[in-house]
Amino acid sequence: MGKILAVVSTMPERVGGGAPIFIVETEEEQQAVAFLLEKILDGNAHDLKNGTMILVDHKD
Repeated sequence: MGKILAVVSTMPERVGGGAPIFIVETEEEQQAVAFLLEKILDGNAHDLKNGTMILVDHKD
């Protein structure tokens, strides 16, 4: 089971919870922020195809 490290979204009204949430204006900014966080947090970015990407740690 993976752990959600961060959420990057263009739709602030659709996200919430305990992980850090990064709100961005465009899909291009979303991808740039998610892929930068992917490297910083040593996680994997997953596009949910609904304006939201999550960064997940799949290691145990």
